[in-house]
Amino acid sequence: METVRRLRAQASLCRQSAAYHPDRSWKLLAEAEFWEHLADAVLAEHFKECTASSLDVTQSRPIANANDKQWTTIAVA
Repeated sequence: METVRRLRAQASLCRQSAAYHPDRSWKLLAEAEFWEHLADAVLAEHFKECTASSLDVTQSRPIANANDKQWTTIAVA
């Protein structure tokens, strides 16, 4: 998460620089968008890893049997 914070800070610096350098603002704003894109990618990868590790744990959930209306439990991986 520290990486995401640093990438977003870099994007913020680019946007601030664009405000002070209108002649280069298009380049600086494009660079800010690049840093934000990287931050989003790092954040998405982090949550993907967290979700994958939480799905590795076997979970149980009840299901209804349509034939006799009894509940049974199955393991979900």
